[in-house]
Amino acid sequence: MEGSADTIIHNLVNVITEYSLNILGAIIILIIGTIVARLIRKGVYAGLGKVQRVDDTLRTFFSNLARYIVLIITIIAMLGQFGIQTASLIAIFATAGLAIGLALQGTLSNIAAGVMLLIFRPFKVGDFVETAGIAGTVQSITLFVTELSTPDNVQILAPNGQVWGAAVKNYSFHPTRRVDLAIGIDYADDIGKAMTAIHSVLDADQRTLRDPEPMVAVTELADNSVNLTVRVWCQAGDYWALKFDLTKTIKERLDTEGITIPFPQRTVHLLNVQA
Repeated sequence: MEGSADTIIHNLVNVITEYSLNILGAIIILIIGTIVARLIRKGVYAGLGKVQRVDDTLRTFFSNLARYIVLIITIIAMLGQFGIQTASLIAIFATAGLAIGLALQGTLSNIAAGVMLLIFRPFKVGDFVETAGIAGTVQSITLFVTELSTPDNVQILAPNGQVWGAAVKNYSFHPTRRVDLAIGIDYADDIGKAMTAIHSVLDADQRTLRDPEPMVAVTELADNSVNLTVRVWCQAGDYWALKFDLTKTIKERLDTEGITIPFPQRTVHLLNVQA
């Protein structure tokens, strides 16, 4: 019995010694892996901060992604300390990742589109844009959705996949914009007098830019009126206010000058046909 007990104790000591070394090695790998993951995350975040076009959201995403990759490698190395076949484990992770990727295909496409939006920056927060059939002021750009606010203060959450896959009109990209107005006058009115009156309105408004020079031209001899096109440049922030004010002021000035804006009309000739 003594020999049998000594054998059991000896085997138990060997097992404890062997697994203690494995556990100690796993703990060391975990500590080193955690430290390396933290350093890599900080390094990636700081490195991307030196790139001007990279958004803070994108910096956080890539830095955390790098950290998780290092942690996954650390876990696989720890399991290898206990004799687990890491090649099979990697294959299982790859298969699970593929299945998850197929299940979340739409979500992943939105993330990919969000990354592209944050890298190439076709618009930024505060810009007024029109895309994917919607228009509004950009409030935020995340990895999943782009948040817009309409002029009547309605929130719109647009999936990034739709935004990236559609044409984008950025009305705030350039510092200046052109206001276009169509003014119709009667055929009996003096065209030169009307153009002079309109020019005087444009010159009196300080929001109109002198370069490029404002333009007033006859563009169409329509059925009921002679159509004048007014084109004037202004700062992007003054666009709507200037457009509304010019429409009102030009109408009032033409009325003062005795120039009429005709209503659509049709002349009907009645023939007296005897039966």
